[in-house]
Amino acid sequence: MDTLAIALLGFFAAAYFVLAGSDIGTGMLAPYLGRSDRERRLVIASFAPFFLGNEVWLVATAGLLIGCFPDLEGELLSGQFPVVVALLAGWIVRDMGLWMRGRVGGGPGQGGDVRSGPGPDGSGGGRGWRLVCDTAVTGGSWVLALSWGWLLAGLFSGSPDTPASGPVAVLTALAVAGLFAVHGLGFAVLRLTGDPYARARVLVGRAARPWHSFALTAALMAALPLLAGLGLPLTESAGTSVDVLVPALLVVTPLLVVVQAWMWRTFRGRVTRPSYL
Repeated sequence: MDTLAIALLGFFAAAYFVLAGSDIGTGMLAPYLGRSDRERRLVIASFAPFFLGNEVWLVATAGLLIGCFPDLEGELLSGQFPVVVALLAGWIVRDMGLWMRGRVGGGPGQGGDVRSGPGPDGSGGGRGWRLVCDTAVTGGSWVLALSWGWLLAGLFSGSPDTPASGPVAVLTALAVAGLFAVHGLGFAVLRLTGDPYARARVLVGRAARPWHSFALTAALMAALPLLAGLGLPLTESAGTSVDVLVPALLVVTPLLVVVQAWMWRTFRGRVTRPSYL
């Protein structure tokens, strides 16, 4: 049962990095991919149907870690407390920007654009609000990616109870954030159209097929948590609840996979116009 618990933990963590890494990476590059309000909405609409479903895998990872490896979970949360706070802050800010972006301003106008009603001073209040939310999405995405890099730097060093520091930690965090961004570019090439697609395609390269970049970065993203887990004392820290939780997870996990596959199949087409966001 301990081996199955470790395998499930690796599967959940790898799934989160591959799936959520695509929307985090695209959000990081939203200002580059979308130069206007309409284009930024197009970029956000490319990953908006997925981000909540992708986050389920992080919740599953945390739940399995807490339930089956309580000692290790306590060591990680207490030792990596500053990193966890930064990660949660980035997560909350980014999701707040996504949820709140379309909550101020008028309804959709011509061309799928949202026209802002005049504010008290006669200016377009909704346009400024959307800019704030766009900044939250981009900034929160960068904080998320850098926080994951910071956390992984500590796990790679074999010191899960201490936040990583020094030049190596900085370089690791930047490298992981860069991988998130490249992964997001591969996703953007698969989902976007028009000028945002052209900008992503320039960075990805026109020689390769659109899915090549995404497949390569997906493999690298999946490898990150698996390599980090090699240095963790998972077998020694397995709790007594493993025998109860693992059979339940073996029943639930196929359902999660089916729902995730259905969602990606449903929204597999390219985005041609902005959503309500």
